[in-house]
Amino acid sequence: MEGHLDESERSIGNKRNGKGKKTIKSGFGTFDIDTPQDRRSSFGPELVKKRQTILADNLSEKIIGLYGLGMSYRDISAHIKEMYDTDISHTVLSQITDRVVPDVKAWQSRPLEPVYCIVWLDAMHYKVKVDGRIVHKALYNILGINKEGYKEILGMYISESEGANFWLQVLTDLNNRGLKDILIGCTDNLRGFTDAILSIFPKAQVQLCIAHQIRNSLKYVASKDQKEFMRDLKLVYRATSKEVAEDRLLDLEEKWEGKYPVVIESWQRN
Repeated sequence: MEGHLDESERSIGNKRNGKGKKTIKSGFGTFDIDTPQDRRSSFGPELVKKRQTILADNLSEKIIGLYGLGMSYRDISAHIKEMYDTDISHTVLSQITDRVVPDVKAWQSRPLEPVYCIVWLDAMHYKVKVDGRIVHKALYNILGINKEGYKEILGMYISESEGANFWLQVLTDLNNRGLKDILIGCTDNLRGFTDAILSIFPKAQVQLCIAHQIRNSLKYVASKDQKEFMRDLKLVYRATSKEVAEDRLLDLEEKWEGKYPVVIESWQRN
């Protein structure tokens, strides 16, 4: 306050105006402090700023960490109360967790390298409560391997459901952020997905994810045959060379085509 009430402030009639009291929450517990006030309310404390009720120690980082682990505001509030004997309202918790939003947006729009060797594109589905009701969401994940061989999450996007049209929007965003070419794109063979990729990255090679291919195949195989079928199928996709894989695929066809022609045709095509 002494530094604030300099000659210019005093010349316009500004002077001390008593003290205010407020409660501070921190990692060391809750305590009250007195803050000096001036008549023109132009003084701003440096250590504990105006309207600040939580000290900028590691308590905020702990709250953000707990929120990132999926804890609700109610659970976080109870945990902070138990650990530090400090009550924190849901409003204050929301203000703290909202601090990461600018960082999230910066990460979502960050520039990408021009070329990635392999890019996996898939969506995971989950349920979330919105306005008191449970709704389905699809989280679109793009995992790439760069030219140095390191994995990198290129982006994460949320939609109501998975579809080729939304994937086209995702691919366009990646392209706008600097991604110019994909050597190999790996997908779950969603209808229209390959066309969407080639419309943005026409030189890309698109292949079906082996896990999805196996999963899709087993949907057509009777449960009593699945163990034996998988034993024969592993000889195909775990083969040491393309030539050996082709021979094992012929063996698979000879043994199972009569019973599961759709599955065999799928492996021949892919």
